[in-house]
Amino acid sequence: MKSKIYTLSAVASSLLLASVSNVALAEDSFYKALSSGKASADFNLRYEDVSQDNAVKDASAFTLRTRLSYTSADLDGWSVTLGIEDSRIVLGQGDYTVGPTGYNLGEYSVIADPEVTEVDQAFVQYKKDNLTLKFGRQVIALDGHRHVGHVGWRQDRQTFDAATAIYAVNDKLKVQYSYLNQRNRIFAEAADVDSKDHLLNLNYKTDFGTLTAYSYLLEVDNDTNNSLDTYGVSFKGATKAANKGDTTFSYTVDYATQSSESGTNEFDADYLFAEVGVNLSMLTAKVGYEVLGSDDGDYGFSTPLATLHKFNGWSDQFLGTPSQGLKDLIFTLSGKAGGGAWIAAYHDFSADDASDTVDDLGNEINLQYVKKFADHYTGGIKYATYSGEGARVDADKIWLWLGVKF
Repeated sequence: MKSKIYTLSAVASSLLLASVSNVALAEDSFYKALSSGKASADFNLRYEDVSQDNAVKDASAFTLRTRLSYTSADLDGWSVTLGIEDSRIVLGQGDYTVGPTGYNLGEYSVIADPEVTEVDQAFVQYKKDNLTLKFGRQVIALDGHRHVGHVGWRQDRQTFDAATAIYAVNDKLKVQYSYLNQRNRIFAEAADVDSKDHLLNLNYKTDFGTLTAYSYLLEVDNDTNNSLDTYGVSFKGATKAANKGDTTFSYTVDYATQSSESGTNEFDADYLFAEVGVNLSMLTAKVGYEVLGSDDGDYGFSTPLATLHKFNGWSDQFLGTPSQGLKDLIFTLSGKAGGGAWIAAYHDFSADDASDTVDDLGNEINLQYVKKFADHYTGGIKYATYSGEGARVDADKIWLWLGVKF
């Protein structure tokens, strides 16, 4: 009898020791994943000046954005990313307006950099083989930011509370789907939007470039009848010129159709972008033509999730597409000089659905020089000057910044 008791006791002890050992190993693995993670810091000190021919005062802002983040090491495919973002006015230089937050409302021209401290990213990721899953607050950027982006130019960048799945079917085909239930916009929490958005993006690589098909079905979750559905396809690539050394030609074409429903109003509009370029080793020249179409002058093609500052001129005159639509003819030169990169662009704007009162929408010149130095530092200067037509006023903007990343 005692022998049986001793045997049962030994088995129970072994199971208990195994259980304790497994827990200890799990705790040890979890500790190692956390302790061997990667922390980073990103600082951006920027001065911005805005001068416009309107009734409000010229604006100036001297701000510092701090972004701290941490990503754990991988544990059986799982990892965690946490990030905090803070933006502060420096030396009292805050003579500007941020409309959605009510800061200096109606007093100065707009500089969309509110003071804020908030969670930038906070998501759990699972990555195994060809599958990546993300759950939580995250950055999403698609199609070069034209339809979905993080608005990273502003100090408080845009993120999304979302669930994302990315699957690489093979070396050529990748599928990405995201469901968004909140858009965390660039105005602290003052203009965040609850949503029910579906983003589907498919990329297929060919020998001549990348073919992309996309479907972005957006809906603001506010108990009203609304939707903004966009379906499109694009192709982007580059090829070397025959017998021309390092010379390459680039090409992009993008077409989309959009339907908008808000209450009893329904509109349809199309989008077109075409660009060709040539890279001559030290110099790149491009010509582009973009059309954000109109529905009989009552509605203009909309991209509310885009990094809008990147498109249609840096002076941000067309963050909202006019109801008459927008045509933008773009000439761009870029190259290297003094260890840095420069770019010069000219935009000629006009209405897609012109009328007797709205046709020519002005023109704009953009200039920028950026240089990286001492491994962790980046400095830059940027200038935009817009010449308006009709009721649109002239505007000049200049930026100076210093960035540090560790």
